[in-house]
Amino acid sequence: MNKYSILFLTAAGIFSCNPEPKPSIVELSEEYYSGGVLGTTFNETAAAYEQPTVAVEDNAAMSLAFKYGEALFEKEFTTNPDGVRCGLGPVSVRSSCIACHPNYGHGKRTTSYNSKEYGNGYLLVVTNADDSYVSALTGMPQTQAVYPFLPPIDEAQISINWLEYQDEWGNKFPDGEQYSLIYPEVTIPRAAFNVPMPDFYKVRLEATIGIYGTGLIDAIPDDSLIAQYNYEKNLGYFELNNEKYNPANFILENDGTRHPGRYTYGLTRGTLQNGPGANAIWNITNVTRSNRRYHYITEAYAVAMSQNADIQQKLGKSEQEIYAYLKSQNLESEMTDKDYQDFMVWHRGLAVPAARNLDNKDVKRGREIFYSIGCTTCHRPKWTTGADNYTGDTLVAGKLPRYPYQKIYPYTDLLQHRLRMQNDIRTGWCRTTPLWGRGLSQKVTGASDRLHDMRARNVIEAIMWHGSQESDARRSVEKFRNLSKEDREALVKFLESI
Repeated sequence: MNKYSILFLTAAGIFSCNPEPKPSIVELSEEYYSGGVLGTTFNETAAAYEQPTVAVEDNAAMSLAFKYGEALFEKEFTTNPDGVRCGLGPVSVRSSCIACHPNYGHGKRTTSYNSKEYGNGYLLVVTNADDSYVSALTGMPQTQAVYPFLPPIDEAQISINWLEYQDEWGNKFPDGEQYSLIYPEVTIPRAAFNVPMPDFYKVRLEATIGIYGTGLIDAIPDDSLIAQYNYEKNLGYFELNNEKYNPANFILENDGTRHPGRYTYGLTRGTLQNGPGANAIWNITNVTRSNRRYHYITEAYAVAMSQNADIQQKLGKSEQEIYAYLKSQNLESEMTDKDYQDFMVWHRGLAVPAARNLDNKDVKRGREIFYSIGCTTCHRPKWTTGADNYTGDTLVAGKLPRYPYQKIYPYTDLLQHRLRMQNDIRTGWCRTTPLWGRGLSQKVTGASDRLHDMRARNVIEAIMWHGSQESDARRSVEKFRNLSKEDREALVKFLESI
């Protein structure tokens, strides 16, 4: 479906003796273009999340690069020393990107931690009592290893239990309709770790996010992010994570530039070029490239593996030789610059599915309610991209699709808020998740779970997890609770349409 919706006449009119009239053409409103004119796809099939943007399709060379980059995302990396997608290990989180992002969407809620299971997008978060990461493990702990190395964590010993939760309202709306809430409790026994661990540690889950539209978010100017922070701070509705907007704390990236965070739940990545995918294609697989010629491992892991007598024997190497290999800063590049560039064309070139059914009366009613009860304070509907002239990472600068001055509808303020949930996310601070395209998740990925650990199995549960007494969204949830069942359903229909 393109920019215009074609409304054809009835068959009787078409086959009459009169000259065939021209079809009526109705221009769609701009809100249908979730990713702007350059970044929206009207594909609503199970392939909706993997479509190229117009900016890619209109450039033949870029379109070809997109296809090569897509293969790097979808295919497994191997332990081969050379060839296509070589270099997996010595430890890894996953052997392919799509294993975590089923059909390019969010990871699915599961009952076990199985990194070999397609769609199991769970990542472990292992922290100290103060929420700082346990230093013996990487920020995204690895559970896979290449023989004879051992993974930092033996995933066979990880246990995920889903527990029932009852909120202060007894999981019931005033009209009597009930809902269910569940949350995960994750335990890892000390025996599962192959690195030294502190006396106390705790474990949480984070699920992977959908990756479509990430290039459009990248095109939002830094100044716009800062302006949104200042706007919400002046509103005074809730406390913001002010440290994230102290210029001294902006993200220092590999190209030497600093940016406010816009990606990940923790706002730890400032641009896509140095951000989620550019980082993940290296640290998820440990595949080196010309600007990352070292392993994603910790000092504790390097020491533990190099001192392991069994590993020394099987490799025929000394402790010093194994340690030197693991901690080398000058390893051979396993991914070529061209492959990396193609991957980034693909990553920045993924379109956002268009909104659907916005003219439906129930969807219109749901939109009115979404605005009136205050949801847009955090789920800001619209942004406008900037000139989008990236000049940082020299490997990709000037080689990627651009989205200048597009009106986009991601429904996020790209700031962090706190919902104060049971077994909450690390630190309690979580970036507002973009809502665009989520209504197609069931069709595309086979699951429609929501929130940072996929504890919400549907939209109603996701909303009600926003409702604790100290939550930034408390007032909106109170208003939502007191809606009629019809209005609650209308709001859900709206969220599933965007």
